Amino acid sequence: MTTTHNITRTSTETGRARGVLTAPTLVAPRGRRRPGLITAGVGLVMLGALVAVWLVTAAGNRTPVVAVARDVPYGAVITAADLTRAEVSVDSSVATVPAGDAAGLVGKVAATDLVAGSLLAPGQVTTAGPPGPGEVLVPLAVAAKKVPAGGLVTGDRLLIVDTPPADADPPTGALHTIGVTVARVGAPDLNGVVVIDVVAQEGDGPGVAARAATGRFALVVQGHGATS
Repeated sequence: MTTTHNITRTSTETGRARGVLTAPTLVAPRGRRRPGLITAGVGLVMLGALVAVWLVTAAGNRTPVVAVARDVPYGAVITAADLTRAEVSVDSSVATVPAGDAAGLVGKVAATDLVAGSLLAPGQVTTAGPPGPGEVLVPLAVAAKKVPAGGLVTGDRLLIVDTPPADADPPTGALHTIGVTVARVGAPDLNGVVVIDVVAQEGDGPGVAARAATGRFALVVQGHGATS
């Protein structure tokens, strides 16, 4: 009897101990699916794929064209060193010169200022130097004191400004000006006089010639890209 009683107590205590130590089982709730986020993720993946395809296609459609290697002023003769080759992807509406035609450009004349790093367009070169259609070439004999200290180069934009006689008072009203472009600059003579060939619009030619004859003018150098 004693043995049986002890076994019963031991079993009861063991059961209680097990009841205290046993923890309830927790069931994790199922996560909610968000269709909007899934759709957005799929869209981003598709967009990335399309961009990658476009980049690969654009890289494979590059065309070799002629680019400007260094600045070339208006009216200057083009040399091989002025040109370089560039492979670019451009729209068909953009006028370019095929790289294979570069040799044929040497010896031609810049019809406008050519900027280093830009793509060369067919209309930017011409077979003859200035003057072009609707333009005239006028030589100006300019005393050394009228020439900028830095000198003048082909392509410089100038304003020819009327000046009063040497013994007259400075003008107070608006001054008449004529815009021209330097085509060539000669070497100074023994007296420092430099002959500068300038290109003017056909209608301004007589006025420039008259001022060249009297010498009553001053030169104002304009910035590159300025319109005369």
